[in-house]
Amino acid sequence: MIKGNTDGIKDFILNELDSLHDITVEKNKIIEPEMLALIASVSSRINREINIAIDRKGNVTEISIGDSSSVQLPFLNVQEKRLSGVRVIHTHPSGSSNLSNIDISALTKLKLDCIVAIGINEDYVTGMSIGFCSVDGNDLSHEVVGPLSVEEVVNYDFLSKIEEIEGFLRKRDIVENDDEYAILVGLDDNESLDELAELARACNVKVVAKFFQKKTRIDPCYFIGPGKAQELAVFKQLKKANLIIFDEELSGMQVRNLEELTSCKIIDRTILILEIFATRARTREAKIQVELAQLKYRSSRLLGFGSTMSRTGGGVGTKGPGEKKLEIDKRRIRETIYDLKQELEKIRKTRVTQREKRDESGIPKISLVGYTNVGKSTLRNLLVDMYAADNTSKKEAVFAENMLFATLDITTRAIVLPDKRVASLTDTVGFVRKLPHDLVEAFKSTLEEVSFSDLIIHVVDVSSETAPEQILAVEKVLGELNALDKPSFLALNKFEMASPEQIAAIKEQFSRYQMIEISAKENKNIDEFLQMTVSLLPQTTRKCTYLIPYSDTSMGAFLHRNSIIQEEEYEGEGVKIIAIVNDEVYNKCKKFMIEENIC
Repeated sequence: MIKGNTDGIKDFILNELDSLHDITVEKNKIIEPEMLALIASVSSRINREINIAIDRKGNVTEISIGDSSSVQLPFLNVQEKRLSGVRVIHTHPSGSSNLSNIDISALTKLKLDCIVAIGINEDYVTGMSIGFCSVDGNDLSHEVVGPLSVEEVVNYDFLSKIEEIEGFLRKRDIVENDDEYAILVGLDDNESLDELAELARACNVKVVAKFFQKKTRIDPCYFIGPGKAQELAVFKQLKKANLIIFDEELSGMQVRNLEELTSCKIIDRTILILEIFATRARTREAKIQVELAQLKYRSSRLLGFGSTMSRTGGGVGTKGPGEKKLEIDKRRIRETIYDLKQELEKIRKTRVTQREKRDESGIPKISLVGYTNVGKSTLRNLLVDMYAADNTSKKEAVFAENMLFATLDITTRAIVLPDKRVASLTDTVGFVRKLPHDLVEAFKSTLEEVSFSDLIIHVVDVSSETAPEQILAVEKVLGELNALDKPSFLALNKFEMASPEQIAAIKEQFSRYQMIEISAKENKNIDEFLQMTVSLLPQTTRKCTYLIPYSDTSMGAFLHRNSIIQEEEYEGEGVKIIAIVNDEVYNKCKKFMIEENIC
């Protein structure tokens, strides 16, 4: 029985493949020449991968159509100190004889005796590569032999190699290492790669090396040029990396070509950021926004590649051959994007209603913005903890950690300012250089809170060597949100870790802003920070004189709690109080007012 993707394949071809069960492979051989010729011929005709699994007795135990991960074998625990006793031989109709990342994963997860990739190009075998499990220290790893000719593979001393590997497994306490080890690739910009390394760390990826190329023109096929891409493939083997991350956005064709050449998983900066966002999203809104950005990114990179993207979905009685799988995938993505946008619109309307209620209450709105990992959430937690209004302090603090994009979900809490005004404080998602446009678009409904703020506090990590670039990156996003004309100031956070020269340079370069040096972690200069907040927040307070009858002493207590009392006298008719009040207090105490002045 032939397993896997057999859709549209004629019965006589399936019977040809089924005849492989009648062939027995000699004990010390990997594969018989006639078996190789048959699967190469069939693979070329149907333009799909053919996989055969052979045990150590030389019997074919399984035949399937699809990539090597479609072979159905039980997972073997490495603690059993042996291999599965099965080898998998499969074709690559793309012509590449390199083992793919999927192949290597199947090799180590299934503990295969070996895995063989056969490059096929119109019945012609372009080359063959053999992958074996290996031992690196006490970690289970892999090694690749090849590309080899057909003759070299047929005559390879297979059993001796298997005995050597199992000998190592028996002698050592081997553990499986599922960690991802990445090489970062950039165009000669070390600062940008340093940030990319931090993004990788946020995804628990270990960076083993950086790879540069000085290049002014991007290669349409490999991004870094075919020669440099070949050098990257060798460099990846030397560093034993299983992931390559590019600092720039790659096209679908560039990813496909690079994966074929390097036999390694390839991602770009955008995918890495989207992965972080997907991991950190907690609320329904954030999850929808991330999924929307991922779908938009994927829809522009779907390629008709090999067999998986060229199946037809129509049949007898339909007009023409029917939709291609590529077209079906694109249509489904468009439909999902539409549904997600509809759901986001419902959430946006709820947010608009909440914002209108805050507007009616006259509560001023303050937004914390800034580059990722500058300390916005730490500052937010400190302010809400120390200056909470009513029972806000009982609410859970937002996650604050020394990593990029620690906070993803927007939160708004009420705080009491030194002038007794209650203000709403909104903590927003951090910005980053080269922030994917699709992500900005998806998070517009969240980020638009900034556009409606009365005051924007731009938090800066003044100790960072790239602080000027970070400020400019945030300004760029604020420009996209039409929020650059809002009242704002710079909060130079982590000043205790910065040199006087760093602080002076920022003050000189961005002299157009008012600034205050603070430390949210050490709780330094927070009082001065709040005074600057009060001075820049649009004033709607009034200086009013009230006469509170002795029968309404509760109103006097209300004034004490919610306003700044300047004078208080006890008279015959009641208590005369001169206070600075906000709109809410002004409206509630209006009937007791005897004099009013705008502050």
